[in-house]
Amino acid sequence: MLKQYLSADKLSRWSQLLSNAENVVLCGHASPDGDAMGASLAMCHYLQSKGRHPLVVMPNAFPDFLNWMPGSENVVNAMYNPAAVKKMLKSADLLICLDFSGKERLEELSDWLDESWQPRIVIDHHLNPELAADIMISDPDASSTSEIVYCLLEQLGYYDDMSAECAMCIYCGMMTDTGGFTYNSSRPEIYYIISRLLAKGIDKDKIYRCVYNNYSIERLRLMGYILNEKLRYYELYHAACFTLTREEMAVFHFRKGDAEGLVNIPLQIKGARLSISLREDTEKDLIRVSLRSVDDFPCNEMAAEFFNGGGHLNASGGSLSCGMDEALAIVEKALEAFAPLLKDNDC
Repeated sequence: MLKQYLSADKLSRWSQLLSNAENVVLCGHASPDGDAMGASLAMCHYLQSKGRHPLVVMPNAFPDFLNWMPGSENVVNAMYNPAAVKKMLKSADLLICLDFSGKERLEELSDWLDESWQPRIVIDHHLNPELAADIMISDPDASSTSEIVYCLLEQLGYYDDMSAECAMCIYCGMMTDTGGFTYNSSRPEIYYIISRLLAKGIDKDKIYRCVYNNYSIERLRLMGYILNEKLRYYELYHAACFTLTREEMAVFHFRKGDAEGLVNIPLQIKGARLSISLREDTEKDLIRVSLRSVDDFPCNEMAAEFFNGGGHLNASGGSLSCGMDEALAIVEKALEAFAPLLKDNDC
């Protein structure tokens, strides 16, 4: 049985908000990933089927390997089109926020969100939602926001009319937020949803290839460079870490998305429990931190305590405002602090 996210009161409010909305804006988080894009575009397809003309906004660019997603060509990049986005938000009479529940995930767009007055729906699967919303749909146990969107659309009676394009977006969001269903994906409901999406005629193997086998030759060379030259393995802690600077990215003609998934690779080391990547941001004076783990090691707790971030048990992120040497020192402090959990390893 799938979750019913809309109570009778919420369902009534949902209908009221949608019936009164002519200009709907859908918004995902900064550095949009497959889930932010999948959830937003799936909801966009649904609203279009209801005669609406929704607009999808992202704070900045999404990775090249998501260009194939149906509807991605119409996504508006707020960084490159600030005036257009401000106009869209000003004229919107409903804002739907997907895959984030804290305004810091919007970066520069957060100020515009504060200024907006329109009714707001938040759909998200991260811990501790902070945004005010007319309807808050939050489920940290869900594999992805795209999974929540699927359950919502089925509850709203949309499944029979769901297009293959909508189903593709949902599947992509679920797949990417679970690392190809390798973590946070053990609940039977997930595979029931997949079966329902497959019945819409989607090609899951092609979606996988479009996401994971769609990189440039420079990305492959970058991966080899990181594994050979930059990877540090802390055997005592069963943990790996690598760094990536702007200069190194320039050598390999780095494009947005080229670092996607690299943090997962060190977890292939026998006995590894944790992998951390430290990457200089290409647009800001920040170091982006990504954490991935296996079993019950709490990435989110380490991210919150040491890296100004958070997330899920096995997949989290954060950022540091310091140099790379200091960032590495912070990683080593984090490993020492969490040593009892990292050393507990049966592999």
